[in-house]
Amino acid sequence: MNYNKKTVRDVDCSQKKVLLRCDFNVPQDKETGAITSDKRIVAALPTIQYLLENNAAVIACSHLGKPKNGPDPKLSLAPVAKRLSELLGKDVIMAADTVGPDAQAKAAALKPGEIMLLENTRFEKGETKNDPELAKAMASMAELYVSDAFGAVHRAHASTAGVADYLPAVSGFLIQKELDFLGGAIGNPKRPLVAILGGAKVSSKIGVINNLLEIADTIIIGGGMSYTFSAAQGGKVGDSLLESDWLDYSKDMIAKAAEKGVKFLLPVDSVCGDKFAPDAQSQVVKAGEIPDGWQGLDIGPETVKLYCDAVADAGTVIWNGPMGVFEFPAFAKGTEAVADALSKTSAITIIGGGDSAAAVEQLGYADKMSHISTGGGASLEFLEGKNLPGVACLLDQ
Repeated sequence: MNYNKKTVRDVDCSQKKVLLRCDFNVPQDKETGAITSDKRIVAALPTIQYLLENNAAVIACSHLGKPKNGPDPKLSLAPVAKRLSELLGKDVIMAADTVGPDAQAKAAALKPGEIMLLENTRFEKGETKNDPELAKAMASMAELYVSDAFGAVHRAHASTAGVADYLPAVSGFLIQKELDFLGGAIGNPKRPLVAILGGAKVSSKIGVINNLLEIADTIIIGGGMSYTFSAAQGGKVGDSLLESDWLDYSKDMIAKAAEKGVKFLLPVDSVCGDKFAPDAQSQVVKAGEIPDGWQGLDIGPETVKLYCDAVADAGTVIWNGPMGVFEFPAFAKGTEAVADALSKTSAITIIGGGDSAAAVEQLGYADKMSHISTGGGASLEFLEGKNLPGVACLLDQ
């Protein structure tokens, strides 16, 4: 996939109506509907402000949640419009529908320097099916399409990919940054390239490991998935997370790494708990020697040293997935030590979205990283080398 895409800076948006796909899928309080984090709205501001300052009329759109049967008042984007209005210090016009009479009328009346927000794109059944009629209706309101919702680019939906069949399509600043960092790491990394992969399951990281074996110098494995690798080598893993269907695959990966000359680092010790709970009794044991009734919940101190040494002289580090159950303070030390090591390296440090991003933020290291991806699923598919429909549809430089 070509990562070198045209951005808003490469087109004239003055006096034009711009359909802007944002990621306003914000977390909300289940009872009150209040937005509990406005980070995704704040992330969209640079592109919105650039468009408004350059005399575009901005028609913003986004999905929110997973409405089951058409419009659901609980999943309206009205609270987002209110918060966006406060952040911009100007009125955000809210449409009552996505492509209906109200949206069409408000879009037609929108003037340069004004912004409106369409109602939740997923209120339209054709959105997730990438229905060409819906895409055409959305596109008919504008003259230019700007994609800035990286968290949704791995989905071929009407608002993320379909509209590009009817309008010139470019990226906003958020997607441009993701393409610069992730695209750079995959396409032309500063070496050595070290990939740190954690999280619960080997099965969810198969594509990533396979792709990274072609480009990385070192692959580091942590988290729950490491116990499947340990068992594959004949180790005892007690009650640890284990995907027995993936033992042969894990052996193959270790062999493939050796064949390609890629360093493949696995834990040499583990911090175990006698139960999966914050107040579990803990002990440190050698890898492959976890007693029955105990489960591995973090990498051990020897592994911490090994992994921190491995990133010290890296050129680029990609990290996707925590080293242990970081939500429990007693089992967060491995994840914290890796975050600390990354904060001290001169490498380009890229954190894949999801749990790794949450861990880095929760532990207070977010501002020390070069880039934290805004899309968990999208960054994972990016690292797998998959074609992302919402990126592929943008105009090449």
